Amino acid sequence: MEKIVPHELPHVYTDGRTLYTHNLVPGQSVYGEKLVPHIDIEYRAWNPKRSKLAAFILKGCGTFPFEKNSKVLYLGAATGTTASHISDIVTEGMVYCVELSPIPFRKLVPLCETRADMTPLLADANNPEGYEQLVGEVDVVYQDIAQRNQVEIFVKNLRFLKDRGTAYLMVKARSIDVAKDPEEVYDSVKEQIIGGGLNVIESSDLLPYEKDHMAIVGVAMSSDAIVH
Repeated sequence: MEKIVPHELPHVYTDGRTLYTHNLVPGQSVYGEKLVPHIDIEYRAWNPKRSKLAAFILKGCGTFPFEKNSKVLYLGAATGTTASHISDIVTEGMVYCVELSPIPFRKLVPLCETRADMTPLLADANNPEGYEQLVGEVDVVYQDIAQRNQVEIFVKNLRFLKDRGTAYLMVKARSIDVAKDPEEVYDSVKEQIIGGGLNVIESSDLLPYEKDHMAIVGVAMSSDAIVH
């Protein structure tokens, strides 16, 4: 096996082929990923076919604001695959994991019980006022929701983002409009995001890991500019 070394992005590691994070809970494999022990550290393989954030990193992501004390609002956490890798990084912060479906939520809860920096919230991201008192201001908003109104949901939740905070939207073009060319959908989404108060700074399709998906990153320029 190749030596695991720091990736060019902070708190991410690689052996030249595979991405890794430091496992916050040694011995715990969240979704069947490989665990690699090294002296007093255990690395968790980060699968780009199971995590769109890992796919985005491999496509050349240049924006990665996750730090040890970061607070992250994760919309559409499902069973916690990507959220757990973020948890490996923000060990002194918090990942607020919003999930609406009871089935994945039942798997998310025990995962969060093993990780002090993950909080499960059974809630509808369409109605952010339902968890507003629990979340507060965050450094990062991250959304991965396959719904037609995914952009509207994203913009609603920008209320939590601090000034100059970063927001990631994993766009599922076919969920928004199955008849339109994905590129048309992406252009429309970017316009809506800008209207919601973000400066779009980066985007990338996620091929070959995901078809008809794009990662879009924006930065909140001012809380006064965000539509609530």
